[in-house]
Order: sequence, then structure tokens, then C-alpha cells
Amino acid sequence: MNSVIKVSKAWGVAIVFGMLLAGCGGGGSSSDSAQSSATQVGQGGSAASATDAKKAVLSWSAPSTRVNGEGIAMGELDKYVIRYGQDASNLDREAVVDNAAEDAAMSYTVDGLSTGTWYFTIQVQDINGLMSEPSEVVSKSIAS
Repeated sequence: MNSVIKVSKAWGVAIVFGMLLAGCGGGGSSSDSAQSSATQVGQGGSAASATDAKKAVLSWSAPSTRVNGEGIAMGELDKYVIRYGQDASNLDREAVVDNAAEDAAMSYTVDGLSTGTWYFTIQVQDINGLMSEPSEVVSKSIAS
């Protein structure tokens, strides 16, 4: 078996479409038309604290198939690995969401982001340790 899980393009698109970049004072942006569906939430209404403006809420959909068309059950998923940073070509920070098979929410909040543009991608690892290719990179700008 390959050392990399190859998830279907449909799953990759679901991740990109499902990524929500939240917080006041920043906007999601992208250079890819598929990424333009990344949505920003939390932009209006009540006053938000400065802490709320310094975060990104990411959400995604679990894969149901691999690139080769074989199905992948939720029970085969181990964890999600989120990589992020301020340089799209060097995502030097990492957050791990364990228990992927049990996590129905499939979301994660990255707190404490400094001013500037942040880039995010996600991968899934199966119970055999095989890692998917990273999703498309999405971005969020954090205002001062």
C-alpha cells in the first residue's frame, strides 16, 4: 500500500468549501476560484473583543473516498493535522485534532494570531499512519 492516503478530489474540495475563517477585522482571501468559497463569519452585529478578532475557525468535511475510488470509513480515520503560518510556502505551525473518527464537529479554532495574513491547510491521517495530501491553502487576514 502507498505511504500516502490519496483522498478524492471531491474530498479536497469539501475541505476547501468547508473551511470557515472567522473573526472580526479580517477577511478570507485566495487566488484559486475553488478557494473563493471559503467563508468568513463573525463580521458584524455585536461588539467583539480584540481576542475574538485574532482567531480563525476552520471547519471541514471528512473524506468518504480515496483518489482511487475506494471508500474510506469514518472508523479508518485517526486524526486531522492542520498546518498554518504567515508564509504560504512555509507553514511552520501545527495543530492536531485527535479522534477524527469520533469528532462529528470537524472544526478547530486557532487562537492568538498576530496581525497579518495567515495561511492554513489540513491533512487527514488514517489508523495505519497513512497521510493524505494537503488540502488547498486558504488564508485569513488579521487586522491590528
